[in-house]
Amino acid sequence: MKKLRTVAELYVQQKNYDRALETYNRIIEKEGASDSSLQKAIAETTIRKHEAAIAKLDPQAPDYAEKAAQLKAERDNYSLSEAKQRAERYPGDLGIRFELGELLFKAGKFSEAGVEFQKAQANPHKRLQAMSLLGQCFAARGMNDMAARQLQNALKEKPVFDDEKKEMTYALAIIYEKMGRLTEADDLYKLVYEVDMGFKDVAAKVEASYNRPPPPPPPGQG
Repeated sequence: MKKLRTVAELYVQQKNYDRALETYNRIIEKEGASDSSLQKAIAETTIRKHEAAIAKLDPQAPDYAEKAAQLKAERDNYSLSEAKQRAERYPGDLGIRFELGELLFKAGKFSEAGVEFQKAQANPHKRLQAMSLLGQCFAARGMNDMAARQLQNALKEKPVFDDEKKEMTYALAIIYEKMGRLTEADDLYKLVYEVDMGFKDVAAKVEASYNRPPPPPPPGQG
């Protein structure tokens, strides 16, 4: 079975996805479908097959946009359906829960995605990502106060200002901006700007903060 798995992986490297899937299915016929990593390999190979079909389309063809949209929809529907099946088959696998949450988030199913990210927080390797994405699920549903708390808690657990922390800091700044908490948003944008001026549109955000007129003084002052 290990040799068959190696053969399947070689077929994937050669972009012969049909033969790879045939080989994976031979393993399932002999050993059953109890291996979650095998199921994931089959899913990834099938998705690569979809993407190869998209890449083969002629961009100059008059029906290119229509065919590309159809193939992408088929790929996305397969990815989501397959991840749901694996989550049902392996309910305790928090890595699958996180993967399903990401696919649901991408599909705009923020309430369902939030449920999966709440579960995935118990995985120490995915905890901070799950917290951040859960916060963004809340934000997408207009629950900005809960979104802010999630991201604040995630940032407390992230001492190193790496790419992940930049993403979380920027996301929290966006939420503060939506809430009208402009000073707090500006401070966070500046933190990102100080370490990476080219990050997204943070340079424009910081420049805008300096050009914004000052708030009016409280009543009875000025």
